Amino acid sequence: MAFLFRTKPKSDLAKPAKELVTRLWQPPVLQKTEEELAKLLAQMKLILQGTQETESSPEQISHLVTSILQEDLLYFLARSIHMLPFESRKDTQTIFSYVLRFKPPNAPASEPPALAHIINQRPEVIIELCRGYEHRESAMPCGVVLREALKHEAIAAIILHDESGANRPAANINQIDPDAKQSGEGVFWGFFPWIDGGAFEVSTDAFTTFRDILTKHKHLVSQYLSINFDIFFQRYNAVLVQSSSYVTKRQSIKLLGELLLDRANYNTMTEYVDRGEHLKLCMNLLKDDRKMVQYEGFHVFKVKFRPRVPRPSLLTFQMEVFVANPHKSVAVQRILVNNRERLLNFLPKFLEDRTDDDQFTDEKSFLIRQIETMGPPTA
Repeated sequence: MAFLFRTKPKSDLAKPAKELVTRLWQPPVLQKTEEELAKLLAQMKLILQGTQETESSPEQISHLVTSILQEDLLYFLARSIHMLPFESRKDTQTIFSYVLRFKPPNAPASEPPALAHIINQRPEVIIELCRGYEHRESAMPCGVVLREALKHEAIAAIILHDESGANRPAANINQIDPDAKQSGEGVFWGFFPWIDGGAFEVSTDAFTTFRDILTKHKHLVSQYLSINFDIFFQRYNAVLVQSSSYVTKRQSIKLLGELLLDRANYNTMTEYVDRGEHLKLCMNLLKDDRKMVQYEGFHVFKVKFRPRVPRPSLLTFQMEVFVANPHKSVAVQRILVNNRERLLNFLPKFLEDRTDDDQFTDEKSFLIRQIETMGPPTA
């Protein structure tokens, strides 16, 4: 494709590309429109990346990135990527990734201009990328771009605190109120059905992005979970942990355990272990007929047995939770006491073939000892 550089390539490609993308939404879509747009996207990618034979020009790159932002092309591509042919989707992914990382030569050490533009002026770009999970064709390219962008905390905040509808503007970073409770209608909540109800490749990619949102920026997520505890865990447990999909169920239980065992989420963990319905859910997971679901469920169940102490050491923090906690709620105490004999009969035989997992064996023994010494519930 180096023949494209025999003449000086144009960098004013954003405006005609935007016009062609707009035509995709005006049926009937002509094959010529798709072909012309594909050529423009391919040329943009070459200007940004260069080729093995020809290096890219910093001046042309800077001009092209500026033009892309001025024409709002990132937004139009984000909302239309599922309508593009396969190669064009790949080129769009490359364009996004490059533009979001690009810093002009000799620029101060700050956010890339495109990223700053999205965070402060055009958060709809990120929202539309998330909605790419509504279509199998756009799930993977949108996911790659989102996970690159999610390295920046402001992007995670925009997704978590979004309350926009399909035709309403999203809030930029300066308009977000981190103390406001969520309605459950923003784009973040779309990840639950995308993970549970999408095609396998959509579900898998959506969960990978979902996990990044919840684990990359600990302080942001810790505050978010504390404020939105009820709505988050009601939906998480109902849609993901109790999913009929084995893959979704298993990876969701594993992530739940990671969230609860993260030191940054200590307050969330203590609130979680105080709920009797959460203990019942964990106990049901132990009885699942699939061993890996049982195993992941055990790592959530054991959270109910960790002593509640302020900011435990790393060693203590990795130990168990629900029973040794001296401040268990009455509801949790009653469930454990009422099921004491059943648990003592069940746990010694639980996953007894994991003889090579010393940590699991030690943790199971610890739980059994704690249950054996439980007293009656306190009023």
